[in-house]
Amino acid sequence: MSQWEEVYEKWRTYKNLDPALKQELDSMKENETLLEDAFYTELTFGTGGLRGVLGPGINRMNRYTVRKAVDGLANYLKANHANVSERGVAVSYDSRYMSQEFALETAKVLGAHGIRTYVFNKLHPTPLVSFALRHLEAVAGVMITASHNPPEYNGFKVYNEDGGQITPDEASDIIGYIQETEDELTVPYLEKEQLESQGFLTWIGQEIDDAYMKQLREMSRLGDEEQSKDKNLQIVFTPLHGTAHDLVLRGLKQLGFNQVDVVEEQAVADPEFSTVESPNPEEHQAFSMAIKLGEQTEADILIGTDPDADRLGVAVKQPTGKYTVLTGNQLGALMLDYILSRSDRTTLKDARMLKTIVTSELGRKIADYYDVKTIDTLTGFKYIGEKIRQFDATGETFIFGYEESYGYLISDFARDKDAVQAAVLASEMAYYWKAQGKTLFDALHLLFERHGFFQEDMMSLTLKGKEGSEKIASIMENIRKEPLTEIGGLQVQYVEDYLASERKALSHNQSEPIELPQENVVKYILDNESWVCLRPSGTEPKIKCYFGVCEESEEAGQKRLKDLKAHMEDVIK
Repeated sequence: MSQWEEVYEKWRTYKNLDPALKQELDSMKENETLLEDAFYTELTFGTGGLRGVLGPGINRMNRYTVRKAVDGLANYLKANHANVSERGVAVSYDSRYMSQEFALETAKVLGAHGIRTYVFNKLHPTPLVSFALRHLEAVAGVMITASHNPPEYNGFKVYNEDGGQITPDEASDIIGYIQETEDELTVPYLEKEQLESQGFLTWIGQEIDDAYMKQLREMSRLGDEEQSKDKNLQIVFTPLHGTAHDLVLRGLKQLGFNQVDVVEEQAVADPEFSTVESPNPEEHQAFSMAIKLGEQTEADILIGTDPDADRLGVAVKQPTGKYTVLTGNQLGALMLDYILSRSDRTTLKDARMLKTIVTSELGRKIADYYDVKTIDTLTGFKYIGEKIRQFDATGETFIFGYEESYGYLISDFARDKDAVQAAVLASEMAYYWKAQGKTLFDALHLLFERHGFFQEDMMSLTLKGKEGSEKIASIMENIRKEPLTEIGGLQVQYVEDYLASERKALSHNQSEPIELPQENVVKYILDNESWVCLRPSGTEPKIKCYFGVCEESEEAGQKRLKDLKAHMEDVIK
């Protein structure tokens, strides 16, 4: 009997197995491939925590894999922090299948360790966990979410005491403690009634929302008198069946944005995300219903948040009257320029703009224009959060942080990407430009005229299961063995290997160190301010390839992107 079969037998014969999981396990018994995938390895504790398909098995999201993760987290916290029991852990959850149940499982296991848990009394956005744990001075936070993944997924995301996603070093330490828990089926826990009677479970909601709203209002670049005015801006908002509905509407209303139409069909918290192919504002099809409503109401701006409300998409009017969905890079550039243009230059001396290595270089150009330093981080908002934490000690000032995948942070009262913040600022920005007689589309082209016509794109290859993981590893190994010297007709000037922490100039074969944590990423710097970056996803079974170009026109940029993509498709096929 193989190792995975032994684990399967342990689950199959466990007399107290959750009935729903037992039924699903019985339905899988004739499918050896499916069983092996469910039991051949433990679900990886990766970018910030766990994320995977719901179902029975150690390679799936279920109450037992969650309990084991919480057990390891509890032991880690007790070994590395003081007053853990009293400070407690903040927990929230989104609209996915089993989210509320997994939030309660988290509290049950923490309670067995004598650790207090603050659980939101209804679904709440991811950034509210970051805010809540800082506000409550908790020792950690947990968000039950799989962000914009398909309906069959869920996840367990962990936050450190600063409110940021856990760093790789913290994750590594937590993994060590998780691995010490030998049997996921027998992790000790308390029942809900015991938690409440013994004071280990506190339900939270309105008081945290009120404190968050106060900070949200203070984030505005509008003056006090302007804030109180009723705004002449027609907005369409869709929460894409997720958590953002109440807080976004409240945040807009307190700044006088009262002309807001909600896509009612998508205001329902639906774990199937039944009105969209994917609940991801990066996918333009997610805006179909918002665009239809926008055409009816002649909206100035359309805003859409993903299910756990840490990503924001925005659609704006073109000169033709049609709506176009901005890319994450474009919206980030507009926000950055708005923030910096509305800031006193004398206060920007120590200001720092943060972006990831796969985010557009347009942001750096804008920051340079206002004499603000740009700092690059690895991909993932946990690195931006970690850098903000360092600023607390260095005296540098966080001014804005973003990534190309629709994640933005305007003010650091939260330490993770925050679509509620971004939705309110995007609306404020549209209002500002409308007062100048311009749309956000016009404002974007003003940036292109000033800094260059930057364009970006991304393609990905999905490779599921054990074979898929091996294929992704093989692609990255091969690209290191045989580095590219030309891509899409452009010469490679530099190769940045973030696993080797090395930046090599091909023209004179000299190298310099990269002062960032190691990660399985290779980036090519090409002629003409172009670049290509290859990176396995940390949250999905994908290998991703990112592209950036700067040309004289949109047409020239699109052609250049097409050439680069065609070349890389051959490389990773």
